[in-house]
Amino acid sequence: MAEIIKTTDFEEKVKKADKPVLVDFYADWCGPCKMLMPTVEKLAAEFAGRAYVYKVNTDADGALAAGYGIISIPTLILFKNGEEADRVVGFVPEETLRGKLEALC
Repeated sequence: MAEIIKTTDFEEKVKKADKPVLVDFYADWCGPCKMLMPTVEKLAAEFAGRAYVYKVNTDADGALAAGYGIISIPTLILFKNGEEADRVVGFVPEETLRGKLEALC
């Protein structure tokens, strides 16, 4: 299951991660975010041990979202070695996200 993280966890869990990281910036009221949720959860299980998958609620952590230039949700950012490696905005097919995550592992 994808863990929900906050600004206080971001540095340790994302920037200092020893594996690739997928971060889903979402909001509870967002329809496309809800549609993407099963895919994010499936990838979290599939990549367990090879990558980390986290979620950031943009309503609860607006400053963190703003710091990464999130203007539309869902936005998914892939990190490698603490740096942004790729970004996807909006609803995308599962295969697209899997391929991007696989490329970083």
